[in-house]
Amino acid sequence: MNDTARNTPPGVPIWPLRASLVLSGVMGGLGVALLAASAHADPSGMSGTAAEMLLFHAPVVLALGILAELRKVSLVPLALGLLLIGLTLFCGDLVSRAYIGLRLFPMAAPTGGLLIIAGWAAIALSAFWIRPNRV
Repeated sequence: MNDTARNTPPGVPIWPLRASLVLSGVMGGLGVALLAASAHADPSGMSGTAAEMLLFHAPVVLALGILAELRKVSLVPLALGLLLIGLTLFCGDLVSRAYIGLRLFPMAAPTGGLLIIAGWAAIALSAFWIRPNRV
């Protein structure tokens, strides 16, 4: 099905919804896998923390994709990007330290954490930029 084959006005992209469906599914699956792995192979608990972050944020990524599809909110793509980059850095660093004993780079996890916080701030600020839905 192409982007114009559904019941939306012409020119309205559906890639944010598709991307958020894929990414939230991957995040959920990785979160469950990391929780299982942490129960058996990670005494530090760092991969469990990464798993929880992925599982907590997977529904948020999906909701942002839906919001981007339903409304034109300029900060939603920014929030989505900040969350995804932040989660990649934060979770990637924790998993790397837990299983191979190396950091991604110095301050990767704190940088990721700050980007996640900035993503949540962008979500909050997006309330001021919601445009009316035009049919």
